[in-house]
Formats: sequence, C-alpha cells, structure tokens
Amino acid sequence: MTEDPHLWLEDVEGESALAWVAERNAETAAVLAADPRYEALRAELREVLDDVERIPYTVRRGEYLYNFWRDAGRAKGVWRRTTPEQYRKDEPAWEILLDVDALAAAEGEAWVWAGASVRYPEYRRALVMLSRDGSDAVVVREFDLERREFVEGGFQVAEAKTRVGWIDEDTVFVGTDLGPGSLTASGYPRTVRRWRRGTPLEEARTVFEAEAGDVSASGWHDPTPGHERSFVSRYFDFFRYEVHLVDGERLVRIDVPDDAGKYVWREWLVVTPKSPWLGQPAGSLLVFDFEAFLAGDRTPQVLFAPDGRTALAGHCWTRRHLLLDTLADVATRLEVLTPGPDGWSRRPLAEVPPLSSAAITDTDAYASDEFFLDVSGFLQPSTLTYGHVGAESEVLKQAPARFDAAGLAVRQYFARSADGTAVPYFVVGPEEQQEPGPALLYGYGGFRDQQTPGYDAVTGRAWLARGGTYAVANIRGGSEYGPDWHRAALGADRVRAFEDFAAVAADLTARGITTPSRLGITGASNGGLLMGAMLVRNPELFGAVVARVPLLDMLRYHRLLAGASWTAEYGDPDDPADRPHLEEISPYHHLAADRPYPPVLLMTSTRDDRVHPGHARKAAARLRELGHRVLFHENTGGGHGGASDNEQAAANEALAFTFLWQHLGGTAAP
Repeated sequence: MTEDPHLWLEDVEGESALAWVAERNAETAAVLAADPRYEALRAELREVLDDVERIPYTVRRGEYLYNFWRDAGRAKGVWRRTTPEQYRKDEPAWEILLDVDALAAAEGEAWVWAGASVRYPEYRRALVMLSRDGSDAVVVREFDLERREFVEGGFQVAEAKTRVGWIDEDTVFVGTDLGPGSLTASGYPRTVRRWRRGTPLEEARTVFEAEAGDVSASGWHDPTPGHERSFVSRYFDFFRYEVHLVDGERLVRIDVPDDAGKYVWREWLVVTPKSPWLGQPAGSLLVFDFEAFLAGDRTPQVLFAPDGRTALAGHCWTRRHLLLDTLADVATRLEVLTPGPDGWSRRPLAEVPPLSSAAITDTDAYASDEFFLDVSGFLQPSTLTYGHVGAESEVLKQAPARFDAAGLAVRQYFARSADGTAVPYFVVGPEEQQEPGPALLYGYGGFRDQQTPGYDAVTGRAWLARGGTYAVANIRGGSEYGPDWHRAALGADRVRAFEDFAAVAADLTARGITTPSRLGITGASNGGLLMGAMLVRNPELFGAVVARVPLLDMLRYHRLLAGASWTAEYGDPDDPADRPHLEEISPYHHLAADRPYPPVLLMTSTRDDRVHPGHARKAAARLRELGHRVLFHENTGGGHGGASDNEQAAANEALAFTFLWQHLGGTAAP
C-alpha cells in the first residue's frame, strides 16, 4: 500500500468520518446487540460494575479517607470522604464532597472525574480535574472542601493536558496550553510556571522550559515537614528524564542516569537504575543520603538486587519504613525495610497466597506507619487489610465473589518462544478438563507493564462462569523480570513480544486446553498493536480477535495525538534507521486479501485523545476493502478507557464477549 486511501478517517469529528462510524456501529449492533446473548451479558455486567458491595478503596488525607464512587444511581460518580472509624463499618457514613452527575446536569457537560490534588497539611482546598467525556485533557478548578463548592475567583485552567500541583496556599506549579510554543510535539506541557493566586496565568513566571521535541515538563513541591523542596523534571522521551532541585532561582540537576527512576523522600535519594550503574545491576533499588549525594558521594545502599528470576515490582514509604514489592516468576513477595544506625534491616510484611497478587493501596507517609494491603487472585476476590508496621493487622473489607468459580483452578505454565526464551503465562479454567474448549488469551507486552494475577469480575462473569478458559501472557516488553525483559522487545526487537505471544497461543493448543479455532485473543492500546500483529503474522493460531483502542498504523502513529511520546518504545518512522522495522511491525500495512484471517472486532472511542481512533477506523476500512470479516464499534465518549460510565462499559464488554461467544462457543448459547 503505497498511498493511504483511508487517511480521511483520521479527521476525528469530520462529517464524512462520523457518518462512516455511524454506519459501522449500526452494522455491529445488528450482528452483536441483536444476539440474545448480548442483553443478558450487558445486564449481568452492569450489575457487576454497579456492585455496591465492592471495596471502596480510599486515600488518606489527614483525618479523612477519600474515595470516588460510581454505582447504578450515580453514573458519573461522587467524590466523598469518611473517617477511619466509619470506614471499619459495613456501611460507612460518607460525606459527599462533589456530585459529578449533578454538576454535569447543571452545566450541560458530560463531565468525567479525573482526580484531585488536595493541599497538605490543612486539606481544605483541592485542585479538581474534570474531563469532557473521558478524554486525557482536563479542566482544573479550585474546590473548597469545607464549603463543598468551587472557589469563586480561585485557580482555574481551561481544557488541556495540564500538570498542576500546590506549592502553598496561594501558589501552584502549572504546565498547560498557553498557545503556540507552550506544548511539546506530543501535546504535553513544555513549560513549568509558578502561578500566584489573583494573577493572570499567562503572566505566571516560567521556572523551567523543555525543548519542543521533548515529551513533557512538570514541577512539584514536596511539603514534607523539615524536608520542604521543589523539583522540576524534563522527559526527553517516554523513559528518559532528568530531575532538577529548585534552589531559589537556581536549578540543580540530580546527577542520576536519564533512564533511571529517581526521586527524593525525606533525607533519601531513591534510584531504580534501568541500566548497570555504580557497579549495581539494572533493576536494583538504591538509596543515598541526598545531601551527601549532592556533595559528590556516590556510595549506594542496595535495598534490592535482582537475579535471573526476580524483579522489583514496586515500593512505597510509611513514616519510618519502606515497603518493598518484588516478583519471583511473577509471584509477589512483600517486605519491610527499616533504616538504622547499622544500615537497613528487613523482614516479611505479609504472606501472599500462591498464584495471587498483593499491593499496598495507601500509606500515611507524612504521619504514621499505617498501610492498606489488598490481596487478590484470579479466583480470589480482594481482601483489604489495615495495619501498622510492627503491629497486628486487621481485615477491613472483603469483596464478594461475583461469579461461580466452582470447578475452576489457576495454573502457571511456561511456553518456549522462537529464540528459546521461557515465557510464563497463567491459565484459569476447569480443574479437570476433559477436552479442548473455548479460551481467551490476553496480552500487552510493552511500556514496562506487569501482568499479575487479580480478580476480574467482568471476565469471570462473562467468560469463566460460562465455560470459557482465560489465559494471561507475561510476554517480553513488560517488566515481570525487570528492565531487561522490557528492553528485549524495544524498537527493532518488537517482534520478540509477538513471538512470545504466539508461543503461548501454540502452547495452549499443545496442552489440549483449546484449539486454534476456539482460541480468542484480546488486548488494548499497545495490546491492540499486539492483536493486529497476531492477525497479520499468525492468523492460523486464532479463531477470533478483539482489539480495543489499538495502535495499528506504525508509520503515522507519531503524528497522531500523543503518539510522538512513544518513539522510545517503538522507534521513529521519520528516522531511516527505524523505518524498516516499523514497516515490518505495522499491521495496517500488512493486511492482505489472500490471507485467511479470523473474524475481527475493532473497538475505539471518538474521545480517545491518546491513541487516535483513526488507527481502528482505517484498519476496519482496509479489512472491509479486502473482503475480510470485521466488525467495528466506536463509542462516542469514554476516552482511552473506552467508556466514561458503567453503562457504557457494560455495553462495550457485552459487545466484545458476545462476539467471542459467537465465534468460539460452538452452537450452544452460554
């Protein structure tokens, strides 16, 4: 394909493009929404998403625990808070701070909650972010938590991909769209400005300015008592960035490699190198005394060092301790690390059941050593535990089971990829399987993402409880085995992720779990690229493909919305050194008439301002042109998540699972 005949579909809200979208949506509804299975699935999944007994996860801010909540009666949701004492109850008393449904109705806007920055330590004011129909771009408004209303004449920022945060009561750091030159090529803020209350935003003093070709710039203030500092950062690309300490009018660069994670907490500089540094391997966790580091000391204290099977999954602070989360063959281990006069001591934090995951959902790092720990598995609903380091923990909340798991089991297998690499994957399905059955394989494989076990009531209700088997592939491009696992599928090596996924698919068939004609695959965003690659590279392995908000045109992705920020992951189509491999991995450019593709469902959103809907639109048009079986659905709202409320989400999921059951489920209606 030398010229792109479908370029006109990149006009997101063009009249012709939207008319084409409406026609495709109607065709898809006629095939899927008219299927009796669709309505049954939609109703069940709406019930799951609106479940009032699910755990309301919170964030501690001073004396209150804050939560954002949606259910059947509050489609857009409410921002609310309660006390720890109330939270222990089965039905806590919540104070409603902001009702987004009421706000949307009053203003005639399809507002979607996008978060809030609440000012420490009084927690009386917040910078609330609202998105129109789920887009990444937001409007910012100052909110009074005591009066529960927006502040007249307070801080306000018009719609943009804004970065904003408090410095003090009357000052914020802000980066936003202020006209030509204020954004990078990726559409993110290029400048960091110090904005004082009551002054025009356009006159706010510039503290830092990145280059136009960088991804973004941002600034933040650390209000920790005794360690108050401000910082700015400049992201060169998605993975490389530098951090500067703001020292009056001077910027002091923190001399850490650009590809390393880095931040300052109290007296510590914390570094997670992605390449070997100071004699320590990639994937380590290192700490330094920050003042000594600024003075030239480069002696690290090593808190974690990986081996061939273990990786750093995450870490967070309490007031006096660091909580460490590591993976060993994708199995979670949690430890407590404590600094002392003789170095750092360590001990286990909590036991994690096999084939499950655990995550610290919140700590009160400014004031105490409390933590909230969430544990779940594919068949194990979440349990939320509250504790203090060194004291007994208590179970606060237990999520109910939302699908019938009787007779199901979880297993972990390893497939052998084309280059001999062992690739782990999880399988959730019948404990005693007599013959191959319908199976669904999920993958992502990029941007250091980790796929760990977790309870998914939607997949459980729509797929597992109806007799399907579900598998999750831990392919390269993620970070299940640390930075090298990610780096192995970067740029020209992207095909390693594709080969890994194909190997897992073949292994599922070889084990008798399924057959190619009954194996469906699904992925979103970068996982949508994976789905497109599987379609054009290994169509014989699959019986159906669902790609959501996918990247599919890898020769133009960098010119569409936020695409320029991902060249560090994929390569730059304008670079002669990168273009050949991008041509090789671009699904859109390898679609052919004479290939026996399995049926495809492409799903996207008009309001997705991260991955351009033109990717899915153009691929659907091309497949139709070539005579292949393809359905296309574009939700008008929802942003990159594909849905802005539970009704949209339930409808989208019902379409996808109806499609999968139509093609993988045989004649019986599950």
